[in-house]
Amino acid sequence: MTVTVDALMRCPPAEAAVSITSNSTAGVQCRLLHDDADDSERAAKQHPAYQLVHGFSNEWMSAGEIRRRVTLDAIIFGDGFALVTRTADRPAEILYVPRQVVVLEYKPDGEPVYRIDGREYGPADVVHLQTPNPSSPLQQRGLGLLHTGRDAIGLAILLERSASQLFKNNSRPGGVLSFKGSLNATAAGRIAQMWRSAHGGDKAGGIAVIDNEGSYTPIAFSSVDSQAIEQRAFVVSEISRLTRVPATLLSDMSRATWSNSVQLDLQFVKYGLQPWLRAWCDAYARTLLTPEERATMHFEFDLSQLLMADPAARATAFGQYRSAGVMTANDVRRELNLPPLPDGDVLASPHVQSSANDNQPKKDQAA
Repeated sequence: MTVTVDALMRCPPAEAAVSITSNSTAGVQCRLLHDDADDSERAAKQHPAYQLVHGFSNEWMSAGEIRRRVTLDAIIFGDGFALVTRTADRPAEILYVPRQVVVLEYKPDGEPVYRIDGREYGPADVVHLQTPNPSSPLQQRGLGLLHTGRDAIGLAILLERSASQLFKNNSRPGGVLSFKGSLNATAAGRIAQMWRSAHGGDKAGGIAVIDNEGSYTPIAFSSVDSQAIEQRAFVVSEISRLTRVPATLLSDMSRATWSNSVQLDLQFVKYGLQPWLRAWCDAYARTLLTPEERATMHFEFDLSQLLMADPAARATAFGQYRSAGVMTANDVRRELNLPPLPDGDVLASPHVQSSANDNQPKKDQAA
């Protein structure tokens, strides 16, 4: 069957998977950091790109909303675009561009060329997120969920329709009217039409009266017999595989426990969300920084809140790192997105204390 964008977004598991990923890219804060000589980092708030990725990308749209829309296009269609405008060779705005108005071509060396509203732009001017397309050497267009998930989403839609038809007429799919003797085509059609008019649709469930020694034999089967429930669960698993979103986040709790739900949340961050965030960091660096600035600056998303899915395990790990002398207090606070402490760079275990009595006489008691 033909799977359109409207049909995809009306398929509950597919819509949930797409929304979770795109909304997560919008909800995670992004910052531009400057790499200092001592390997420390500090926010480059004076750079014009900092506000474009952390606050508002233009006067009417936040940086998170830009990321949500571009990621949504990339997931569904395979390509998502945003245009960077400049003032005095410095980035001024990031504008979302619908994919249907972008003409994408490639030079012989593989460099992309974007034509938007009759103007030509290079890779330094366009934020472009694309899913791989192995069938095209130059990746003229990416392969989105509309293509890769067409069969799985189509099956989900057909199961929804089948379930709707199954329960439409009081959960009774049909039956057989039989009469003694033979009926010609005209008589059989007239009887069938009269039966549908009297007992079909909203009139189902009433009392039927049959004459001329007729009888009615219902044909009944349950949704369990047709394995509809198992098939719908299979569809959720298929969409989960396609989008790297765990089935528990698609409200399939059949195999969920408290322990594995936490681990699956972390698995989504690592395998489902982080590749998109890495693609955003690369696209930001290509379009918002000069080649010289890329050597000393980088973009980074704050995943501390998402990684707090298991705060007890994370706190235990930080405590062990501190005890082993691997991390300082400020290293831990940086991971938690907290400001540094004046004395937080001492690489010593906070659990090691001097002895209460070293058995040495005090200075004022010395002979």
